[in-house]
Amino acid sequence: MANATPRVRFCPSPTGNPHVGLVRTALFNWAFARHHGGTFVFRIEDTDAARDSEESYVQLLDSLRWLGFTWDEGPEVGGPHAPYRQSQRMDIYADVAKKLQEGGHAYRCYCTTEELDQRRDAARAAGKPSGYDGHCRDLGAEQVAAYEAEGRTSIVRFRMPDETITFTDLVRGEISVTPENVPDFGIVRANGAPLYTLVNPVDDALMEITHVLRGEDLLSSTPRQIALYRALIELGVAKAVPEFGHLPYVMGEGNKKLSKRDPESSLNLYRERGFLPEGLLNYLSLLGWSFSKDQDIFSIEEMVAKFDIPDVNANPARFDLKKAESINADHIRLLDPKAFADACAPWLKAPHANWAPEDFDTEAWERIAPYAQTRVTVLSDITANVDFLFRKEPVEDQASWDKAMKGEPAALLTTARANLETADWSDPESLKQAVLTAGETHGLKLGKAQAPVRVAVTGRTVGLPLFESLEILGKERSLARIDAALARLAA
Repeated sequence: MANATPRVRFCPSPTGNPHVGLVRTALFNWAFARHHGGTFVFRIEDTDAARDSEESYVQLLDSLRWLGFTWDEGPEVGGPHAPYRQSQRMDIYADVAKKLQEGGHAYRCYCTTEELDQRRDAARAAGKPSGYDGHCRDLGAEQVAAYEAEGRTSIVRFRMPDETITFTDLVRGEISVTPENVPDFGIVRANGAPLYTLVNPVDDALMEITHVLRGEDLLSSTPRQIALYRALIELGVAKAVPEFGHLPYVMGEGNKKLSKRDPESSLNLYRERGFLPEGLLNYLSLLGWSFSKDQDIFSIEEMVAKFDIPDVNANPARFDLKKAESINADHIRLLDPKAFADACAPWLKAPHANWAPEDFDTEAWERIAPYAQTRVTVLSDITANVDFLFRKEPVEDQASWDKAMKGEPAALLTTARANLETADWSDPESLKQAVLTAGETHGLKLGKAQAPVRVAVTGRTVGLPLFESLEILGKERSLARIDAALARLAA
């Protein structure tokens, strides 16, 4: 298997919003397949009708496309192992479960929940492993008939071999698990519905998956799956046992695994805030892997060229929102100016824009965009940075007003206005000199002198370069806003 062209799979459940940890798993699988010229299989694990939804399924496909992932086999693409939704493969699982029973690899278990709980409690009290104790492993026909006469239902359990299972994890090295730590496990519910423990290995076998790259939380199930693969090989269902690599946990606050319930875990949050797909993927790739010691910013193509699973670190990775934002900001700076302007488009109209659609000025936007590109962290920042251009009046922000209008703001604004009246409005440097001179007249440095002007004109204490903003807004509108601020101060 080590020399096989990789066939990897990404098999999420369509429940709720996509999680950034899930995206990291998809990214590592996709990059591994692309690096080795292999196949990326996208499969949907939708056998839990109570939790799965069509809405989440559609959202999953849309999210993968937004991130730029392409899949070689899967929904809407097809492939030689279709269908790729587990809900459409139930007959396959039923057939394999039957073969496992007929081959002696699985058996019917009639234990009730109460009996299982009692025996587990007794095992714990005796200091023994509390997993299933094999009670129904070798039932005779008479006992089976008696149970069925009682009206008992049964599940199907896989018969674990009485031997230590050893495998080499591509991330963690050699792992051995003794038989007492891996009891027989259920593969089919009493109602006939197959369990995850059966469907994923069966699909991996039939789809000839060579490498299973998944989260560390699934490591404990690997010995069971390896035993099942070996049984499937014996039955002629599988060709080989895939190699496994278990990716490190993504940790949130307080050294806890990042949960779906944590706000920062939702992929939609980053998409809605205006993260670039390449910025988010760059950051997620660093959660357990590194490009080099001295380079954190790289393209997805550069990542694919270098990425390999043995280079993944086994230690938990901490999700750092500020680092993610910083990397995204770097990718925004790297965009072609037109690409940046185009990417901002959704945030320049409803529901984000706080100006009337007819007041949007395309020429003013194209002139201000290069200055905005050097300042924003996420694309949604753009709305507040440029709204002063498209609103009839600047935004009302009392906190910004109070912060800027300290000391003698009226005197400063009056002098600055007089200087600006005679300045060259085609030259931002001339506008800067007008405000600088006004500050010197009142004993203020430029930073203090420009604060009241900025708030009067833009409504905010921070934003894009002031003097370039004044030039683009224009003399008439800028001076009118300073006049309005002076009137407000006088009142």
